[in-house]
Amino acid sequence: MKNFPAPARFVGIAALCLAATHASASDAAPESAVDLAQHGADPAWSIVEDLTTEIGPRMAGTEAEAAARRWAIARLQALGFANVREEQFDLPVWVRGEEQAWLTGPFQPQKLAVTALGNSASTGSKGIEGDIAYFESFDALAGASDAKVKGKIVFIDNQMKAAQDGSGYGYYGRGRFTGPNVAAKKGAIAIVIRSIGTDAHRNPHTGVTNFDPGVKPIPAGAISNPDADQLARQWKRAVAVTQPEPLHMKLVLTPQNLGTKHSGNVIAEVPGSDPAASPIIVACHLDSWDLGTGAIDDAAGCGIITAAAGHVMKAATPRRTIRILWAGAEEVGVFGGKAYFETHGKEKHAAALESDFGADRVWRIDFKLPDSAKPVADRIAAAVMPFGVVRGKQPAGGGADIGALVQAGVPAIDLQQDGTRYFDVHHTPDDTLDKIDPMQLRQNVTVWAATLAILANSTDDELP
Repeated sequence: MKNFPAPARFVGIAALCLAATHASASDAAPESAVDLAQHGADPAWSIVEDLTTEIGPRMAGTEAEAAARRWAIARLQALGFANVREEQFDLPVWVRGEEQAWLTGPFQPQKLAVTALGNSASTGSKGIEGDIAYFESFDALAGASDAKVKGKIVFIDNQMKAAQDGSGYGYYGRGRFTGPNVAAKKGAIAIVIRSIGTDAHRNPHTGVTNFDPGVKPIPAGAISNPDADQLARQWKRAVAVTQPEPLHMKLVLTPQNLGTKHSGNVIAEVPGSDPAASPIIVACHLDSWDLGTGAIDDAAGCGIITAAAGHVMKAATPRRTIRILWAGAEEVGVFGGKAYFETHGKEKHAAALESDFGADRVWRIDFKLPDSAKPVADRIAAAVMPFGVVRGKQPAGGGADIGALVQAGVPAIDLQQDGTRYFDVHHTPDDTLDKIDPMQLRQNVTVWAATLAILANSTDDELP
C-alpha cells in the first residue's frame, strides 16, 4: 500500500510524544560516556583549536612550551579534573637557525627546500660546499666504505610509502634516526636525506636525530620529496655521461644548542571511587616541532584522551582513577615519558594507552593484557565494533610516552588510527588545524570513551 504523508498535526503530536518518551528515559538513565562523546559538547576540538591558536608551535624546552604547560594546567582545571599539576624535568635544548641548500653543479644552480634535523650541528653562517655521495637507501650507506663517504655530503634517497598503519616509518625512518650518526662515523662533512614523509609538497619534514657518545655531530638536514626527486634526476644524468662530474651541494644550517633548560609533564586525574584500585594512564604529548602548529602531532591526541576521560567523569564516577599525562619534550627524545617513568614507574598501573598518530578515525584495536583480562578485552572489542573498529591480532605496543611502562610489564591497549595521510603532514609546516576532520576527531573520542569506561570499571580479578 502506498504511504501518504501524515497531516502536520499528527506529525506534531508524534514528535511531542517521542520527546516526552526520550525525556523520561533520560531522567531514568543518565547519559553514558559514549552518548556524551557522540552527541554532547566537543572538548577535543576546543582543546586542539585553542592550543594551536593561542600557543602555536611548542618546541621542547622553549618559552613556548612553558606557555603551553601553563595553558594546559588552566584548561584541565577548568574542565574539572583533579590533582592537576606540573612535574618538571631538565633537558638539553636545541633550536634551529638559518636553513638553505642549493645544488651548485654541474648543472645550473638550483635552490632546495631544506630543514635541519633536531640535534644537527651547524655549518656556520657561510655554509659548506662539497661533492654529494648518493645512496639509494640507509642500508646502502651503512654498507659503504669510509672512502666513499669521507669528505662528502651524504644524500640518502629512500622514499617512504603510505600505509594505513604507518608501518613504513620504522624502516624508512632509519635514514633520519641513525643515518647522520653513520655518516659522521664514516667521515662525511654533512648529510641531507629525502624527507621521511609520503607527500609530494615542497615541505621538508624535520625530526630528531642522535649521535653516539664520542661521535662529533655533523650538519644534518632533510629536503622535500620534490627536491629529492630533482637531486636524484641530476645524479643520474651526472653519472650517465662518458666523463661523469660530481654533483655538488652548498648547505647552510645554523642551529644552536642552548644548554640545559626546563620542560615538564602536565598531569591531571579523574578520581576513582576505589582508592586502592590501580589507575589507568592515558597519554599524549604537549610539545611539538616548530615548523607548524602541532595540530595532528600531538594537540589532537591531547584533545582526544582528555575529552574521553572527561566524558567518563561526567557520566559517572569510575571505579579506577584515570590519570591523564600530557607529556613534555617527546619530539626531541621522549624526555617526558622517561621522566614520568622515573617518578611513577614503581607505582602499579592497571593499563596504559596513548594517542599520538593524528586525528583520523580509529579502525583497529590491539590488546596486550593479562589472561585474566580477556573478558575486559572482549567487552571493549564489542563496544567499539559499532564505530567501525576491528579487533587486531597483534599485541599492543604502546606509544612513545608510555613505552617504558609497557616495557616494564604494564598492560597496554592500542587504539590504532588510520595513518594513510598522517605522514603527508608529519613534522612539516602543514601540521595545522585545517588538516583535522572534526567528524573523525569525534569518532576517536567516542571509541576512547567506550574503552575507558570499561577499563576504569574493571575488577581487580580482571586487571590487578
